[in-house]
Amino acid sequence: MSVKSPCIELCKFDGKTGACIGCWRTREECRQWKKMTDHRRHQILGERTRRQAKVLGSG
Repeated sequence: MSVKSPCIELCKFDGKTGACIGCWRTREECRQWKKMTDHRRHQILGERTRRQAKVLGSG
C-alpha cells in the first residue's frame, strides 16, 4: 500500500525553512511526492515534527 500524501490543501510555505505549514514538506518534496519511493515518503513524514518545531520557534 502506498503512503498517502499528507497534504491538507493549506499550501503556504515558510520563507525561512521552505516548509509548507500545512503538511511540513518542501516545495520540491510536494512536487516529487508521486515519484518517490514509500521509503522516502516515510522519511519525510518522520521529519514533520522537527520541521514544525523549527518553523514555530520551539526547535
